[in-house]
Amino acid sequence: MIYKRSDGKILMRLDKGEEICESLMRVAEDENISAAAVSGIGAADEIETGVYNLTENKYDRFVFTGNHEITSLSGTLSRKDAQPYQHLHINLADKSGNIVGGHLFRAIISLTCEIVIDIIDIEAERRYNPEIGINQLVL
Repeated sequence: MIYKRSDGKILMRLDKGEEICESLMRVAEDENISAAAVSGIGAADEIETGVYNLTENKYDRFVFTGNHEITSLSGTLSRKDAQPYQHLHINLADKSGNIVGGHLFRAIISLTCEIVIDIIDIEAERRYNPEIGINQLVL
């Protein structure tokens, strides 16, 4: 992973074998990011996503293998218990152009990935909300 920061923005590149979520957490920690918007594109071949099950208050998880184009990566960075926290969604296209996606848990890069982190100059944190079963953004 390489990245550069300029005027509240970070441009980063991940290479084959690197994992998106781990890399973003490292940058958020190293750069002391408390709030940011994330967007990106690229390609991955080991991906785990989820869709939140409102009845059971948990994620139904899905694993995808084989090369997929990352047609959209978006989300936020914040803090929970003073540690970096990410909430990311991803859309992917397979070799036939079929689209899958959801909440991103894990994605290993198969070729390259380009990510922009747009730092927001506010304090944002996550707190668990038992009524809805998730770590909700608190501003």
